[in-house]
Amino acid sequence: MFSKVLIANRGEIAVRVIRACREMGIQTVAVHSSADRNSRAVQMADESVCVGPPAAKESYLNIANVVSAAIITGADAIHPGYGFLSENSSFAEICEQANIKFIGPPPAAIDRMGNKSSAREAMREAGVPIMPGTPGPVNGEAEALEAARLIGYPVIVKASAGGGGKGMRVVLTEEELPKMLQMAQNEAAAAFGNDEVYIEKYLIEPRHIEVQILADAHGNVVHLGERDCSVQTARHQKMVEEAPCAFIPEETRRALGEAAVLGAKAVGYQNAGTIEFLVSKTGEFFFMEMNTRIQVEHPVTEEITGIDLIQEQLRVAAGEPLRFTQEDITFEGHAIECRLTAEDPNKNFQPSAGTIVHFDPPGGRGVRVDSHLFGGYQMPPFYDSLLAKIIVHAPTRAEAIAKMERALLETRLEGIATTRDFHLRILENEYFQRGELSTDFLKRRMS
Repeated sequence: MFSKVLIANRGEIAVRVIRACREMGIQTVAVHSSADRNSRAVQMADESVCVGPPAAKESYLNIANVVSAAIITGADAIHPGYGFLSENSSFAEICEQANIKFIGPPPAAIDRMGNKSSAREAMREAGVPIMPGTPGPVNGEAEALEAARLIGYPVIVKASAGGGGKGMRVVLTEEELPKMLQMAQNEAAAAFGNDEVYIEKYLIEPRHIEVQILADAHGNVVHLGERDCSVQTARHQKMVEEAPCAFIPEETRRALGEAAVLGAKAVGYQNAGTIEFLVSKTGEFFFMEMNTRIQVEHPVTEEITGIDLIQEQLRVAAGEPLRFTQEDITFEGHAIECRLTAEDPNKNFQPSAGTIVHFDPPGGRGVRVDSHLFGGYQMPPFYDSLLAKIIVHAPTRAEAIAKMERALLETRLEGIATTRDFHLRILENEYFQRGELSTDFLKRRMS
């Protein structure tokens, strides 16, 4: 096992990794920008190194500085968390060259699954159902129009590189396509430095279901069940996640798990990852993308399985075989996560920055809070708006909803605008309570 792990991230995920390492007797190094010098991760880690000024590209995305920090402190592994460098294959390769273990999948798997076009092809070859669409990027407006006619409207234009909902536009009619194509290309170029886009069939009112997988270096791959992430904003940012999905047939649940394992094996995957699907009202499902990292919503899977995914990441990266088979994994109860963010729902989720005057998290049986906040914390305007993840676990979905409502009402966070009250509105919505969810839930049921 590693003796010292550097966390190439910030915020709640850095705190989460530090806690997992401490429980395993592993020392930690927190890198930070000058804006985060007083962060909780810096306070908690055994050592800390400033890697640059506030701008992410000069600090958390500065590969040379991050790797140098690992070398200087004698770290033998780097955990990238999510975002920033977590899906950067060049970073993973440089870590290898520096004899530092990258806690994630091999660079080749990151490359293949990080590009949506090549990921679709890999899944098609593996026999995983994929959404009807172009085999690769479209070349120009004429080719896009022809492809959309063959696929049939509505379609969605999607960036070949990257993720996070950027470079995506839904097109309902042929007249809209040229404008939406240009918008998607411009956004993709700005976000990922690559304006390539492809076109897929767009499902009406699908669920967004993702399957958590774990794979070791010895050929063992298991899935840890599915999560329903259908409640998301118009920018495809998830707000509420739950596990399991209580509203899909058992045969679909089994098939999703089997397809995820099949896909992971096909690309030689190792470590933790998530394969995401769109599921139609009839139970048909189609591969959407793979996230080659730990995800924000991983706690709901931990709650229903009892498996610490961060610690398993560390064990797999250290070369250990998985400690369990698929038959060993059991699922108990229902878990829900609400992402509390520094955004104002009354102003189209405009980011909010400032000082956290007071933070009083909820507690009680079956309530978990993953956060980096404390009273007096200065919320910087340079990074992701995530403040805290409120996670609850209960025997049934109805009990989990009631517990989450209680937990949110207990939560006191003063000083900046947050999404707490909007989350309460979601939980109180009759369609949410009945489980009638789809990726356009907020637009159709909450507007």
